[in-house]
Amino acid sequence: MASNHSVAVQLAGQEAKAWARLGDRRQVEVALDKGRRLLEGMPHPENLDNRFVVDPAKFDLYSMDCYRLVGEDRLARTLAEEVLRAGTDFDGTERSPMRNAEARVTLGVAAAREGDLDQALIHGERALQGDRQSVPSLIMTSRELAAVMRQRYSTEPMAQDYLNHLQDLGREKPGFLPS
Repeated sequence: MASNHSVAVQLAGQEAKAWARLGDRRQVEVALDKGRRLLEGMPHPENLDNRFVVDPAKFDLYSMDCYRLVGEDRLARTLAEEVLRAGTDFDGTERSPMRNAEARVTLGVAAAREGDLDQALIHGERALQGDRQSVPSLIMTSRELAAVMRQRYSTEPMAQDYLNHLQDLGREKPGFLPS
């Protein structure tokens, strides 16, 4: 039964992401609220390594993505910081390297939109440095950061270096970013 509820929470998160991609902030909130209510009614999962189980930290990741997509940078940043906190052990070891990479890209997008190119580049590069890079999960968030870089910083040499780095990754990992 709990696994069925976990699936329902995941579906609510995916619904919220779909609304976010369409730019409908109100429907994002409705779907996220539905997912949060379902999650609150479930016991805390015993096995957090099970990819099919949604825990509060995974739902924060869904929410972070939604808020980044609809341009709510303050909320996205707050959730990205929480995702990083939850995904890192006290000694700095990353328990959730892919979640952390997406959180760093989110921090980069927020910084770029706020006019802080240096921080955007730091977060963007750090996201790409992890040992375990699942290309499909980083494609969309990296594309978002690349788009903001192209739109706002196309004449900045450091931004061009970052975009070139992404293009190099695209050659190493086909499908990573469009040319």
